[in-house]
Amino acid sequence: MWIVEPSGQGWLQIGELGLAFLLSALIGVEREIRHKSAGLRTYTLVGFGAALIMLVSKYGFTNILVNNRVVLDPSRIAAQIVTGIGFIGGGLIFVRRDNVRGLTTAAIVWLTAAIGMACGAGLPILALVVTAGHFVVVFAFPLIAARLPRSRWTPSLLQVSYEDGREILRDVLITCTEYNFSVSRLKVDRASQTVAQSGQPDGIVTVALEVQGVGAISKLAARLADIEGVVAVTAGDVNVVTD
Repeated sequence: MWIVEPSGQGWLQIGELGLAFLLSALIGVEREIRHKSAGLRTYTLVGFGAALIMLVSKYGFTNILVNNRVVLDPSRIAAQIVTGIGFIGGGLIFVRRDNVRGLTTAAIVWLTAAIGMACGAGLPILALVVTAGHFVVVFAFPLIAARLPRSRWTPSLLQVSYEDGREILRDVLITCTEYNFSVSRLKVDRASQTVAQSGQPDGIVTVALEVQGVGAISKLAARLADIEGVVAVTAGDVNVVTD
């Protein structure tokens, strides 16, 4: 007897997808708070997509069963799709110094492949639900991630340029401490840049500081820029993930 309608796209399976969505998001929140390279969106998309692939493998091929026997095994094709998309996703990820680019894009490509597999397996309801979940992750989760508390162990990079010979580095370190930041690394670069204006020292020193703290790095940078003799200040998180 032919089974012409795939089962497995009811409230039970939608609940399973919802549970995968929630648990993956919880893992992503923890990663996001600690400012790891893969954060809330990436973990949620990976877990959500994996759940859909499992459901497709379990329920997506019931319409080709004859007397509870598999005449054709298209699940092998599904497995090959997953492997192939892994290569594509890996090619989208770039690492430059401490910055990681393309993780979310790679996860979305992988999720899109899972949605296509669901459509091809005759599970349109699951595909529609996951597509809606994708838009929730992409548009709503950045707003949630922006409101998560900042970890005190997250390093940020400060680059301060100041006039040489005025003991300004001491003032810089004192200011960092006053703003509840600790300095974990420090690198001084003495550039022999001659200043043309009279009354100015002959050199500019640039110091790179890696600081940790729960305060706003932008406020610290603004305060450092107000120190007399400081020429320029640039700041940024070393673990910022851009996509």
